[in-house]
Amino acid sequence: MPFVSIRLAGSATREQKAGIVADVTTSLVTRLGKNPAAVQVVIEEVSTENYGAGGQLIADRDAAPAAPSREDAHAVPSQ
Repeated sequence: MPFVSIRLAGSATREQKAGIVADVTTSLVTRLGKNPAAVQVVIEEVSTENYGAGGQLIADRDAAPAAPSREDAHAVPSQ
């Protein structure tokens, strides 16, 4: 029985989470031949005040955006 745990920094809408669950389930069915009824997906939303990267809380980074570093996987792409 596949069990997938996903953590998101911040929040997502119910519709976005439903789409993630559907996409992950479809991927496991397609790629691994799993029964969709057996696929379990848990989405955990982590407050940006409880999550940090690069020595800084994500909430602080959101309040005062800095130039993203190429090595920073959590940087917000510039637009």
